[in-house]
Amino acid sequence: QVQLVESGGGLVQAGGSLRLSCAASGRTFNGYTGWFRQAPGKEREFVAAITRSGGSTYYSDSVKGRFTISRDNAKNTVYLHMNTLKPEDTAVYYCAAGGSGPYRPSDYYYWGQGTQVTVSS
Repeated sequence: QVQLVESGGGLVQAGGSLRLSCAASGRTFNGYTGWFRQAPGKEREFVAAITRSGGSTYYSDSVKGRFTISRDNAKNTVYLHMNTLKPEDTAVYYCAAGGSGPYRPSDYYYWGQGTQVTVSS
């Protein structure tokens, strides 16, 4: 059974940092692994993605320079390092795997259950 489990979310003050983890079990995924987020009343939006090798990374303009995506294939885990957090980063963050492209939710086959990130001002 394929499973993605996110962890690391929580409450942090503006300017703070968090590290999200996405641990995959059941298989090793080819294609892109990405992070998306969804705030209340808004559509799910792309945050960052990384290729299987880790050689290429992709970021939305809103997080570029503040967030870093990385992976440890030995642990079958992808990370999202979030720095200089802003209140507008508040959302449920989802990990997705098996992507045929980096940017669109519809390109991904496997999804985690999400982890809440709340940034207070």
